[in-house]
Amino acid sequence: MLWRVLFVCLFLAQPALACRTALILAMDVSQSVDPGEYRLQVDGLAAALRDPEIAEILVRDQVALSVIQWSGVDAQEVSLDWTQMLSQSHVQLFANAVQRLPRAFVMSNTAPAEAMSTALEHFDRGPNCARRVIDMSGDGTPNAGGEVTRFRRLAEREGVTVNGLAIEGLGVAITNFYTRNVITANGFVETARGHRDYARAIRRKVLREISQVLF
Repeated sequence: MLWRVLFVCLFLAQPALACRTALILAMDVSQSVDPGEYRLQVDGLAAALRDPEIAEILVRDQVALSVIQWSGVDAQEVSLDWTQMLSQSHVQLFANAVQRLPRAFVMSNTAPAEAMSTALEHFDRGPNCARRVIDMSGDGTPNAGGEVTRFRRLAEREGVTVNGLAIEGLGVAITNFYTRNVITANGFVETARGHRDYARAIRRKVLREISQVLF
């Protein structure tokens, strides 16, 4: 009987599993994104979070998630605050909240520098996780705001990884912009061929971000 008591005491004394990744999902809602394309983004992100493979990793590693919507210079909103995925119920509730998310801004410019600045500051209010990652998605290059590379350098100094999801129309202009200006040295860019390809691209991107699998 004594060994059982000692086992329980030792088990309870073990530290809780640490958060492996704090992931900010930063969504572009500038004027280039029409209502149908916005719906494709939130539905696609929600579907990615519900994916069994992704959901399992989110819970296993107690990943902390937050969603930021961004657009022009003064248009950034923390739409879903930090939530740690401690169970499958947490994942489902967060995915449901993403799918019901009202659009924060309409008819506003594209200012990724300010979006990155907001995201970096938002980590200060989040849990203490082993890794910090910003998932920047967008369908355009800047037409407002500051120098994006300044915040990329700041992210690198602070040990934050920035990845990009470039939503292309024709060509690779947005992919090239994210590669050259947005992502950190340890980051990557995933390309979606239009908003209808967003669901596939965001699933692949989130899986890579939380599992650190090389594709």
